[in-house]
Amino acid sequence: MALPRRLVLASTSRYRRELLGRLGLPFEVIAPDADESPLPGESAPDLALRLAVLKARSVRAENALVVGSDQAASLEGRLIGKPGGHEAAVRQLRALSGKTADFHTAVAVLDTPANSLESRIVACRVAFRTLDDRRIEAYLRREQPYDCAGSAKAEGLGIALIARIDTEDPTSLIGLPLIALTELLERAGMPVL
Repeated sequence: MALPRRLVLASTSRYRRELLGRLGLPFEVIAPDADESPLPGESAPDLALRLAVLKARSVRAENALVVGSDQAASLEGRLIGKPGGHEAAVRQLRALSGKTADFHTAVAVLDTPANSLESRIVACRVAFRTLDDRRIEAYLRREQPYDCAGSAKAEGLGIALIARIDTEDPTSLIGLPLIALTELLERAGMPVL
């Protein structure tokens, strides 16, 4: 009798851990070994997909379905990363004010016994309100979203910065597209329901 496969999240992101927990499946977390630097000229969707696959493949887990995910954002064709600190977040939000940014979240599921991998990219367009410095400062003092691409956490107070979100999967903006993931898990033989 075959042992049941484990579910492994190849991520240190607390956001991805919380999202995967919503599915009610037991899972382990293993930190991936992946250089997340973009390649020269790499587009946001290509970067997100490359890193999701790299993260899933970097984790050593026997008899498992390994989930890798990554998100890349762009504004007017230029990549937007995680700000890392207050001043960079202020610059990002000033640049995003009154504009629309594209967020691409990729998810990859590696079936280690079969050595097969399936992936999806979910796009999300986010239109930002016009933001003045007072609103930006008030938001950053309260939320401190320095580990989020684009400096706006839609699952938190960042929603007040946003005029519109267009996506097929609202969880993609938070960092793990659960609609796509449940489809990939089902195809790999691990249905959520």
